[in-house]
Amino acid sequence: MTRCVFRRPMKGRPTGRPRLYAAAFGLAFLCVSAQAAQEPPAIDRPPTRADILRGEYGRYRANNDLLSYHLEVRVDPQNKSIAGRNTIRFRMLRDDTRIQIDLYADLNVDKILFGTTLLKYEREINAVFIDFPSTLKGGREYAIDFHYSGNPKERGRFGGMAFRTDPQGNPWINTACQGEGSSVWWPSKDQWRDEPEEMRISVAIPDDLVDVSNGRFDGKTPLGDGYTRWDWHVQYPINSYDVSLNIGKYVHFDDRYEDMTLDFYVLPGSLEGAKRQFAQARGMLAAFEHYFGEYPFKKDGYKLVHVPYSGMEHQSAVTYGNRFANGYLERDWTGVGISPKFDFIIIHESGHEWFGNAVSAADVSDMWIHEGWTTYLEDLYVEYTFGKEDALKYINAYKSKVRNQQPIITQRGIHRPPPQDMYFKGALFLHTLRNIVNDDDKWFTLLREVYQRFKYHNILTEDLVQFFNARLGQDLTPVFDQYLRRAALPTLELVFNEPERTVAYRWKTDERGFAMPIDVTAAGKSWRLLPTTDWAVMANSAAPDAFEVATDRFYVNVVKR
Repeated sequence: MTRCVFRRPMKGRPTGRPRLYAAAFGLAFLCVSAQAAQEPPAIDRPPTRADILRGEYGRYRANNDLLSYHLEVRVDPQNKSIAGRNTIRFRMLRDDTRIQIDLYADLNVDKILFGTTLLKYEREINAVFIDFPSTLKGGREYAIDFHYSGNPKERGRFGGMAFRTDPQGNPWINTACQGEGSSVWWPSKDQWRDEPEEMRISVAIPDDLVDVSNGRFDGKTPLGDGYTRWDWHVQYPINSYDVSLNIGKYVHFDDRYEDMTLDFYVLPGSLEGAKRQFAQARGMLAAFEHYFGEYPFKKDGYKLVHVPYSGMEHQSAVTYGNRFANGYLERDWTGVGISPKFDFIIIHESGHEWFGNAVSAADVSDMWIHEGWTTYLEDLYVEYTFGKEDALKYINAYKSKVRNQQPIITQRGIHRPPPQDMYFKGALFLHTLRNIVNDDDKWFTLLREVYQRFKYHNILTEDLVQFFNARLGQDLTPVFDQYLRRAALPTLELVFNEPERTVAYRWKTDERGFAMPIDVTAAGKSWRLLPTTDWAVMANSAAPDAFEVATDRFYVNVVKR
């Protein structure tokens, strides 16, 4: 049996994001062997219809390719309401008469216009299926105006869209909806595979408030009715959950990093703390540009925005609520004395500008591409800023947070976030991969190349595996599969035979083809062992306790007997 994936061909170095990763027509057709090791594992709980509607890239999503959004909204703090429209431009990829847009059921669809034509639609849970009076032709561009209104319900870890007040009692309204989805507060193609090439955001709010959204500030316009419209322009592809409103009594200050603007928005009472703490943004940019290249959203600039939750990677408008202190919410996040040296939220959430926002997963099942990579970026920041010894302590401290109970990659087509291991185990896997390469110059070149190759693309894990295999000239697929598609760690089994002065060794893994080098030390000598899943035997005079395995550089279990 084969599993077939539709994929845009990516030849040479891409110059812009293929906005649609997978579609059913007009794209290159790639068939991938459906070996058990390559199939994403089943999830324990059967999916709900809502999970499928949100996660499946079905006919009425795959038949079109987003070009742009213009979101125009009016936010009423007193009534805790939002109203407006989203102008959605798209290109049809094949002839059809229906498309899917998403909006949570607790918000009203006021009308949907196609020019001056009022369109019919059907709602199913949070999906809106829009019907056109005649066939839309493949290859042609179209636009609709989706008008909506309502009172968004606060939901999820950070609120979705939350109407709150600041310590002085003023309105403080924020959106953060990575898990819940953009459709919790605005009509959008709420999935991960397709992004618009650009977006405009226009937000009308009471005159005495400030809105901070993604992209470059285009100016504000008094509307003469007690409201002012704030206009922002996003000049790059953007994940729908990254789109953000931050409304409050913000004050603004700025800085520069080389030739790029840095803009900071905070509540007045936090201004001095922010000026002290946000200075770390320049060091963060220097570190990540050192490893990966230029900040990916330079035309839009970089912003930090004060919010009442811990923080989120909103593209070019990173939100921050880490109490203007180092560590994570004033805690030593990894417990080894490294985290208190820097502001975790500034480093981690800004790291997502490279992995999560510029390089994006095409399906939530591959979310480790966002979280595992960005957790590894924390470690790179530590190495760049404080040295390799601290970085080794920092990355190994994450082992205590890993559970190894579920695979990192979950079933595709179902919107359900993967387990937390995608952060910590994902980062430790990349640390292990660095030591498999065993050449830091080569590794850091590879990191830069993988980022530059997939910048402004939506990808799957298979794309990364193919890239690493090609660059390294070896098949690491079973290694990726064991760490990402299996729950258990690889275990190095060592069986000592003291009378014969030998040690037998092998990898115990779910992947029969697993083969990974690992460094060992015994009798004062260090060397690289090359175990497979078959037993091998070598001479050994060292006692088991004196036979050391480099578990600080390879994330594995070791069993000696």
